[in-house]
Amino acid sequence: MILIAHRGNLRGKEESQENKPDYLRRALDKGYHVEVDVWDHEGSLFLGHDKPQYPVAASFLRHPRVWCHCKNLKALTHLNNLNKEGWQDIHYFWHQRDDATITNKKYIWAYPGKQPLEGSIAVLPELHKDDTSSCIGICSDYIEKYQ
Repeated sequence: MILIAHRGNLRGKEESQENKPDYLRRALDKGYHVEVDVWDHEGSLFLGHDKPQYPVAASFLRHPRVWCHCKNLKALTHLNNLNKEGWQDIHYFWHQRDDATITNKKYIWAYPGKQPLEGSIAVLPELHKDDTSSCIGICSDYIEKYQ
């Protein structure tokens, strides 16, 4: 089972910490994957949920357990261009309220409340008490509960 800390959260939402590089590293150091919100602002990459807040090097996004949720179309284009330039290790996707999307590494990323969906990543299953029995991964603010 792939366990993904949503914006770095392990035991619940900590909005003041979400997407901060040190907060994300804490989850990575504990062995979890992390979902991060990525923006392109004027050609540079940033992390942040509602807006670009924390500058980030593309090299950080290459970590094998980082899942990049592109928050604007410029970020999607930016990461896709890096992928074409040989940075295939960056894992990224775009979605808004689609039932599901497919990441560039061929994972099904399912919107909250759309489970069970065989072979998918269940996102925030605690919101709808989703059945995660057929999932291959979970992305949650409470990821330590799923360990």
